[in-house]
Amino acid sequence: MTGAGGPAGPTGPTAPAPPAFDGKAFVRGLSTAPGVYRMYGADDGVLYVGKAGALKKRVASYFNASPKNARTAAMLSQVARMEVTVTRTEAEALLLENQLIKSLKPRYNVLLRDDKSYPYLLLTREDWPRVALHRGPQSVPGRYYGPYPGVLAVRDTLNLLHKLFKLRSCEDSVFRNRTRPCLQYQIGRCSAPCVGLVDADDYAAAVRRVRLFLEGHSDDLLTELGAAMEAAATRLDFEEAARLRDILASLRSMQARQYVDGRAADLDVLAIATQGPHACVLLLAFRDGRNFGTRAFFPKTNGEEDPAEVLEAFVAQYYTAHSPPREIVLDRAIADVAVLEEAFALNAGHRVVVKTSVRGERAGYLDLARRNAESSLAAQLGSQAAQAARAESLRELLGLPEPAKRIECFDISHTMGEATVASQVVFDAEGPVRGQYRRYNIAGIEPGDDYAAMHQALTRRFKRAAGNPDAVLPDLLLIDGGAGQVAQANAVLAELGIDGGITIVGVAKGEARKPGDETLLLPDGRELKPGAASPGLQLVQQVRDEAHRFAITGHRGRRQKARSTSRLEDIPGIGPRRRAALLKHFGGLGGLRAAGVEEIARVEGVNLALAGRIYATLHGLDAPGTA
Repeated sequence: MTGAGGPAGPTGPTAPAPPAFDGKAFVRGLSTAPGVYRMYGADDGVLYVGKAGALKKRVASYFNASPKNARTAAMLSQVARMEVTVTRTEAEALLLENQLIKSLKPRYNVLLRDDKSYPYLLLTREDWPRVALHRGPQSVPGRYYGPYPGVLAVRDTLNLLHKLFKLRSCEDSVFRNRTRPCLQYQIGRCSAPCVGLVDADDYAAAVRRVRLFLEGHSDDLLTELGAAMEAAATRLDFEEAARLRDILASLRSMQARQYVDGRAADLDVLAIATQGPHACVLLLAFRDGRNFGTRAFFPKTNGEEDPAEVLEAFVAQYYTAHSPPREIVLDRAIADVAVLEEAFALNAGHRVVVKTSVRGERAGYLDLARRNAESSLAAQLGSQAAQAARAESLRELLGLPEPAKRIECFDISHTMGEATVASQVVFDAEGPVRGQYRRYNIAGIEPGDDYAAMHQALTRRFKRAAGNPDAVLPDLLLIDGGAGQVAQANAVLAELGIDGGITIVGVAKGEARKPGDETLLLPDGRELKPGAASPGLQLVQQVRDEAHRFAITGHRGRRQKARSTSRLEDIPGIGPRRRAALLKHFGGLGGLRAAGVEEIARVEGVNLALAGRIYATLHGLDAPGTA
């Protein structure tokens, strides 16, 4: 390592300013070998880390007379010293550069910012290996496969592996203490090695096949399974042959659906969208022909606005930290592709190709990644800014002193008075606060009396706040309904003596119930029709629609539960024990409804006459023997 312009000495009120860094003098001492350079500020903090195929040529470019952009000029004005590390190859320089960027977090580098651990598949290394999802430090002995773009992709793969190869998924503490097979064995997703129901050699063969599957050797796996199926048939073990046949069929079916360009794809597709200093890199991943979905990253650009440079920095850092696939497709050309490919190959142990010009299906995937990157960036930038703009518009619309920090909305849902449910949703400055949503099952009112339902729901919500100075109250209370529902809200707050500056606004639908035609009923009696273009009304619609959705979901669940339980108990001769026996025998009300009278009569305690009454009730028919 060579260096110049060492750390500045102690300074004080009388200390002279440190001398400016002489970049041209520093360059004269450099070689043309590849390596990594680091720029330091006066406080000895790292400003920038870069790589170079020829250190002398690359570093000299910073200190020549050519114009520099504002970002580079600002960085160079702060340089107090530089250090370089010479490497054997440019690929080694790339790997070292990214290790240093990750550890030093230089101020002017593009930084990959990701605070979530990636999900992996773990195949443990023990006598009876298990396969499971893994996050965090890779401290458990075994083979890790990934990273996957999201946890759903891992769960889909796990589901397939357990179904086809039946490896255990349980923790060792459970595995060592089992005395009989668990439910996973009963449903055909585990071979129950915990209680010795599988031979060690057979289990080892299943582990080897899982490894082939996860490492992308599908053709070898299919060949092995085909040979095993033929061997089983030769020794007249037709049950085993049929099982292997089904596994082969599943794997071939999956390949037929998910191969890309007629062969098993092992590639990542990346596209970048930028807006000023903001960027989004969208990753679309395929492994062994299976689409593992997308994942959006939002790297910190530190003022860099060239999308190609941001993408290059992202690709270099991401794939030196994670094993790259055999093919990487990018939506634009970047520098140093050959160096990246060499470095990735060193890291992965296999050849890696980086492409920027593709056709066919890959071009379609690239277009999909581009559109998703633009959409993700727009959503990221728009969510907070748009929410704030709508809140400000609503403040002006309602004449509030400041934007509402907490909005609550209530809605009522029922079907002709049946299973009435009230919903309460909460929004703050960031949007919905789903952890504070509440549902109220309404009881003790006349069916269809929405006013009484609203009165009961609001009373239950606010009664605990009465007399409690620390109670959390909304700034704005939205009521889905007209003047009658708003009157109920006013009455409840008056009854409970709550006067916390709550603004109550009714949201009445228009005659055609068309979005944008809503009328807002204000506390002073005024009625406003802001129109569909009003951002304030759009916020009200968002909150009201969420309350409506939440109420309907709760109502449907309550109604279905009521219909699936009480209808049976309403039949003379059916009590809780017989109802439980019927539902257990047929696996639920759907299975019971699909059964005939004779099948129902086979349930213990149910004779033919009772079976006839059950069948008639479930199908809306007259019961036998009734007029």
